[in-house]
Amino acid sequence: MILRTKSSLFSRSRPKFIRSRRRFLAAILGLSLLPSLQTADAQDGPQVVAELFTSQGCSSCPPADRLLKDLSRNDGILALSLNVDYWDYLGWRDTLAHPAHTQRQRAYAAQRGDRSVYTPQLVVNGTEHVIGSKERDVAAAMSRAEPFTAKVDVTMTDVGLKATVTGDLPPGTRMATVFFVRIRNAVEVAIDTGENAGNSYTYANVAQPVRPIGMWSGGRETFRMPKSELMKNGSTRCAVLIQLENADGPGRIIGAGVMDW
Repeated sequence: MILRTKSSLFSRSRPKFIRSRRRFLAAILGLSLLPSLQTADAQDGPQVVAELFTSQGCSSCPPADRLLKDLSRNDGILALSLNVDYWDYLGWRDTLAHPAHTQRQRAYAAQRGDRSVYTPQLVVNGTEHVIGSKERDVAAAMSRAEPFTAKVDVTMTDVGLKATVTGDLPPGTRMATVFFVRIRNAVEVAIDTGENAGNSYTYANVAQPVRPIGMWSGGRETFRMPKSELMKNGSTRCAVLIQLENADGPGRIIGAGVMDW
């Protein structure tokens, strides 16, 4: 049974950060005081991936949706909205929900071993989860995120998208999955029924279902997608994620790249 309840939060030992990463994390931790969140590391692309599992039928979700919108303004954070469908029975069918998002959220819970599935749930780098509306918890989880070990350069060629991945796999791993996701920058939805009836909300960085496009074994490799796949469903940008997996499902994200059309 899926419950919309608070969950226990996990902590890990804090890694040693380089000076630029400290500045980046300091900006996150000062989130409430920095409306635009532009940092010195923006040119390096995303350093953290924040996936918000949300629902138009969840009365607790709008504050988390607003926080994700704030996070999406920072080029150092890949903030994604993944609407789930398990609250549709409450009276409103989520117009952005997809069963694949629900499956991804449950796979994360299976990987962690805690079976904690709720909204609004924000998952940082595929590992730690926090309540997505709690700003300080979100910032703290990002401060604990392990640095990426893979760099992803995403470019457009005359035939499609090219993602060049360089770097190393974490010790003890042999392969990582390369995922592709289309993104819509902003979608406004007027909700007529259910817990949020009568309200209109804007969802930032709305993700389409995450799909695998290859496997990375470390070093330098290039992965491609045809142009015909890029702009479906009104997408205006895309992301490539490098993520560890096992039999239980997706785990730690070790690299990410983003490209606007």
